[in-house]
Amino acid sequence: MSKSPMLSSEKCILMVVDIQEAFINHIPDLDHIVQRSCIMVQAAQLLEIPVIVTEQYPKGLGRTLKPLQDVLGDITYYDKVTFSSCLDKKVTQALLSYNRKQLLLIGLEAHVCVAQTTYDAIKQGLFPYIAVDAVGSRHDTDKQIAVERLRQSGAVITTTEAAILEMTATSKHPAFKKISQLIK
Repeated sequence: MSKSPMLSSEKCILMVVDIQEAFINHIPDLDHIVQRSCIMVQAAQLLEIPVIVTEQYPKGLGRTLKPLQDVLGDITYYDKVTFSSCLDKKVTQALLSYNRKQLLLIGLEAHVCVAQTTYDAIKQGLFPYIAVDAVGSRHDTDKQIAVERLRQSGAVITTTEAAILEMTATSKHPAFKKISQLIK
Protein backbone atom coordinates (compact mmCIF):
# COMPACT_ATOMS: atom_id res chain seq x y z
CA MET A 1 0.00 0.00 0.00
CA SER A 2 1.34 3.40 -0.84
CA LYS A 3 0.97 6.27 1.57
CA SER A 4 -2.16 8.34 1.10
CA PRO A 5 -2.78 11.64 2.82
CA MET A 6 -6.40 10.55 3.36
CA LEU A 7 -7.39 8.37 6.27
CA SER A 8 -9.55 5.31 5.61
CA SER A 9 -11.64 3.54 8.24
CA GLU A 10 -10.70 0.20 6.64
CA LYS A 11 -6.96 0.87 6.89
CA CYS A 12 -6.70 2.72 10.22
CA ILE A 13 -5.98 1.87 13.84
CA LEU A 14 -6.54 4.47 16.56
CA MET A 15 -3.92 4.56 19.30
CA VAL A 16 -4.67 6.37 22.56
CA VAL A 17 -1.29 7.07 24.17
CA ASP A 18 -0.96 7.56 27.93
CA ILE A 19 -3.81 9.96 28.76
CA GLN A 20 -3.38 9.31 32.48
CA GLU A 21 -4.22 10.70 35.90
CA ALA A 22 -0.74 12.05 36.71
CA PHE A 23 -1.12 14.68 33.97
CA ILE A 24 -4.32 16.26 35.35
CA ASN A 25 -2.67 19.40 36.75
CA HIS A 26 0.22 19.57 34.32
CA ILE A 27 -1.08 19.63 30.73
CA PRO A 28 -2.55 22.90 29.46
CA ASP A 29 -6.00 22.42 27.91
CA LEU A 30 -6.18 18.83 29.16
CA ASP A 31 -9.97 19.05 29.37
CA HIS A 32 -10.11 19.96 25.67
CA ILE A 33 -7.65 17.16 24.77
CA VAL A 34 -9.74 14.63 26.70
CA GLN A 35 -12.95 15.92 25.10
CA ARG A 36 -11.47 15.61 21.59
CA SER A 37 -10.05 12.18 22.48
CA CYS A 38 -13.45 10.97 23.67
CA ILE A 39 -15.00 12.13 20.39
CA MET A 40 -12.27 10.33 18.44
CA VAL A 41 -12.80 7.09 20.37
CA GLN A 42 -16.57 7.22 19.89
CA ALA A 43 -16.13 7.86 16.17
CA ALA A 44 -13.68 4.95 15.93
CA GLN A 45 -16.27 2.71 17.56
CA LEU A 46 -18.98 3.86 15.13
CA LEU A 47 -16.64 3.35 12.17
CA GLU A 48 -15.42 -0.04 13.49
CA ILE A 49 -11.82 1.12 13.76
CA PRO A 50 -9.65 -0.90 16.16
CA VAL A 51 -8.50 1.04 19.23
CA ILE A 52 -5.29 0.38 21.17
CA VAL A 53 -4.83 2.12 24.53
CA THR A 54 -1.49 2.41 26.28
CA GLU A 55 -0.65 3.43 29.84
CA GLN A 56 2.87 4.46 30.80
CA TYR A 57 3.77 2.85 34.13
CA PRO A 58 0.22 3.05 35.57
CA LYS A 59 1.45 2.15 39.06
CA GLY A 60 3.19 5.53 39.18
CA LEU A 61 1.25 7.66 36.67
CA GLY A 62 -2.24 6.34 37.34
CA ARG A 63 -4.80 4.96 34.97
CA THR A 64 -6.37 6.36 31.83
CA LEU A 65 -8.59 9.30 32.75
CA LYS A 66 -12.12 8.33 33.74
CA PRO A 67 -13.99 10.15 30.92
CA LEU A 68 -11.94 8.17 28.40
CA GLN A 69 -12.40 4.92 30.29
CA ASP A 70 -16.15 5.53 30.18
CA VAL A 71 -16.24 5.83 26.37
CA LEU A 72 -13.65 3.08 25.80
CA GLY A 73 -15.77 0.53 27.64
CA ASP A 74 -14.44 -3.00 27.88
CA ILE A 75 -11.04 -2.77 26.18
CA THR A 76 -7.51 -4.01 26.78
CA TYR A 77 -5.13 -1.47 28.30
CA TYR A 78 -1.47 -2.05 27.46
CA ASP A 79 0.84 -1.22 30.37
CA LYS A 80 4.27 -0.18 29.21
CA VAL A 81 7.51 1.29 30.48
CA THR A 82 9.01 2.19 27.10
CA PHE A 83 8.31 5.71 25.88
CA SER A 84 7.59 4.38 22.39
CA SER A 85 4.53 2.16 22.42
CA CYS A 86 6.06 0.39 19.42
CA LEU A 87 8.94 -0.86 21.56
CA ASP A 88 6.54 -2.82 23.74
CA LYS A 89 6.18 -6.36 22.39
CA LYS A 90 2.48 -6.71 23.33
CA VAL A 91 1.55 -3.39 21.73
CA THR A 92 3.48 -4.24 18.57
CA GLN A 93 1.76 -7.64 18.37
CA ALA A 94 -1.63 -5.95 18.73
CA LEU A 95 -0.78 -3.40 16.04
CA LEU A 96 0.40 -6.04 13.59
CA SER A 97 -2.56 -8.34 14.29
CA TYR A 98 -4.94 -5.88 12.58
CA ASN A 99 -2.99 -5.86 9.31
CA ARG A 100 -3.71 -2.15 8.82
CA LYS A 101 -1.13 0.43 7.76
CA GLN A 102 -2.55 3.74 8.99
CA LEU A 103 -1.98 4.66 12.64
CA LEU A 104 -3.92 7.61 14.03
CA LEU A 105 -2.39 8.81 17.30
CA ILE A 106 -3.83 10.87 20.14
CA GLY A 107 -2.42 11.30 23.62
CA LEU A 108 0.33 12.53 25.90
CA GLU A 109 3.00 13.75 25.83
CA ALA A 110 3.44 14.93 22.26
CA HIS A 111 7.22 15.29 22.47
CA VAL A 112 7.88 12.01 24.30
CA CYS A 113 5.56 9.01 24.01
CA VAL A 114 3.50 10.22 21.03
CA ALA A 115 6.61 11.30 19.12
CA GLN A 116 8.69 8.21 19.85
CA THR A 117 5.76 5.93 19.03
CA THR A 118 5.34 7.76 15.73
CA TYR A 119 9.03 7.45 14.80
CA ASP A 120 9.01 3.73 15.56
CA ALA A 121 5.71 3.21 13.73
CA ILE A 122 7.34 4.67 10.62
CA LYS A 123 10.25 2.22 11.03
CA GLN A 124 7.69 -0.62 11.19
CA GLY A 125 6.13 0.46 7.90
CA LEU A 126 3.06 2.17 9.33
CA PHE A 127 1.78 5.54 8.16
CA PRO A 128 1.16 7.81 11.18
CA TYR A 129 -1.41 10.57 11.50
CA ILE A 130 -1.49 12.92 14.50
CA ALA A 131 -4.77 14.54 15.61
CA VAL A 132 -3.08 17.67 16.89
CA ASP A 133 -6.07 18.87 18.94
CA ALA A 134 -6.05 15.58 20.86
CA VAL A 135 -2.36 15.59 21.85
CA GLY A 136 -0.59 17.66 24.46
CA SER A 137 2.57 18.32 26.41
CA ARG A 138 3.27 20.07 29.69
CA HIS A 139 4.94 22.93 27.82
CA ASP A 140 3.54 24.46 24.64
CA THR A 141 7.02 24.78 23.12
CA ASP A 142 7.54 21.02 23.49
CA LYS A 143 4.24 20.34 21.70
CA GLN A 144 4.96 22.84 18.92
CA ILE A 145 8.43 21.46 18.23
CA ALA A 146 7.15 17.87 18.44
CA VAL A 147 4.43 18.55 15.87
CA GLU A 148 6.94 20.17 13.52
CA ARG A 149 9.41 17.27 13.91
CA LEU A 150 6.62 14.74 13.39
CA ARG A 151 5.55 16.51 10.20
CA GLN A 152 9.16 16.56 8.96
CA SER A 153 9.47 12.85 9.76
CA GLY A 154 6.52 11.95 7.57
CA ALA A 155 3.53 12.01 9.91
CA VAL A 156 0.37 13.61 8.57
CA ILE A 157 -0.83 16.35 10.92
CA THR A 158 -4.61 16.58 11.15
CA THR A 159 -7.42 17.41 13.58
CA THR A 160 -10.03 15.26 15.24
CA GLU A 161 -12.87 16.50 13.03
CA ALA A 162 -10.87 16.29 9.80
CA ALA A 163 -9.76 12.73 10.61
CA ILE A 164 -13.25 11.59 11.51
CA LEU A 165 -14.84 13.03 8.38
CA GLU A 166 -12.10 11.58 6.15
CA MET A 167 -12.78 8.16 7.58
CA THR A 168 -16.55 8.63 7.25
CA ALA A 169 -15.99 9.66 3.61
CA THR A 170 -19.62 10.45 2.74
CA SER A 171 -22.84 11.75 4.25
CA LYS A 172 -24.36 8.48 2.99
CA HIS A 173 -22.26 6.47 5.50
CA PRO A 174 -24.56 4.52 7.85
CA ALA A 175 -22.88 6.16 10.89
CA PHE A 176 -22.92 9.70 9.51
CA LYS A 177 -25.86 10.99 11.58
CA LYS A 178 -24.24 9.79 14.81
CA ILE A 179 -20.85 11.10 13.66
CA SER A 180 -22.30 14.53 12.89
CA GLN A 181 -23.80 14.64 16.40
CA LEU A 182 -20.39 13.84 17.91
CA ILE A 183 -18.55 16.63 16.12
CA LYS A 184 -21.14 19.38 16.63
